[in-house]
Amino acid sequence: MSRIFHLGTRKSPLAMAQSQEIARSLCAAHGWSESRIHLIPIDTKGDILLDQALSKVGGKGLFTQELENKLLSGDLDFAVHSLKDLPTQDPDGLCVAAIPPREDARDALILAPALKGIKNLEDLPPQTKFGTASLRRQAQSLRLNPDLDIGLLRGNVGTRISRLTQSNENTDAIAATLLAMAGLKRLGLSERVDKIMPIDQMLPAPGQGALALQTRKDDAELIELLKPLNCAITQAQITAEREFMARLDGSCKTPIAAYADVTEDRLTLTGRLLSVDGQICADAEITGSVNDAAALGQRIAQDIRDNHPELIPVSDKLGG
Repeated sequence: MSRIFHLGTRKSPLAMAQSQEIARSLCAAHGWSESRIHLIPIDTKGDILLDQALSKVGGKGLFTQELENKLLSGDLDFAVHSLKDLPTQDPDGLCVAAIPPREDARDALILAPALKGIKNLEDLPPQTKFGTASLRRQAQSLRLNPDLDIGLLRGNVGTRISRLTQSNENTDAIAATLLAMAGLKRLGLSERVDKIMPIDQMLPAPGQGALALQTRKDDAELIELLKPLNCAITQAQITAEREFMARLDGSCKTPIAAYADVTEDRLTLTGRLLSVDGQICADAEITGSVNDAAALGQRIAQDIRDNHPELIPVSDKLGG
């Protein structure tokens, strides 16, 4: 009998759409019926604890821990993660078996109806309530417009957009936010975008727009089956970006951004580390062979560590 594969996913509409896309791609790659893959939706702490910033309640692992536990127990065969949510170290026994081609890595500015017509984040009126749970978006937004009033905004994409449409009814409501273009495209919501942010203004989170297919290291059959979904270019980009992040602070407690661009066999990596208020910003850039992606990430991270010690978390300096 043909093996049935159990694919784990978060329950959010975006996570379900991403997992369905992967299931279709895997079936197409091997000529399978779609019945060969069963989607298993799972609640994660990150989807339940919506009233606090991630940096205060556990960081990136909040979106992945339940899925990883079920992989290790054998209840799941593989899981689809948004790569920017995945901690830089896999738990013992698990590995990322494939990274499919990346979607748009940029952020998009979304405005409440009352602010329509404004085209730049820096043109938002003083004390505009700007909603985000991301220190990276907060810091870079304040760097562009230090008069923003930052408020917590979490939840799935639809929830966050709906909070903006309610702003006319409440003068203290969130009136602007940033969302990942990748998620908006995957959900068919591109028309809701007021402006796509230039990469140099709003550098993405490491891994933004990419997916990770995670499975058990000892499942040799599935690892081999997932290989056709892997994109070597995306893998090189992600390797450089995540190595940069890991060498600085791999949690959600520090505003870190990175983006790697690949042209032929050359990779250009830009990394950024900021203070939470955006007023201190350290940028570094490096170009080299795609085969040296990890080393390039390490080198510019070290450059920032050496030249901007004021931005390095105290616990990291102490080896904590």
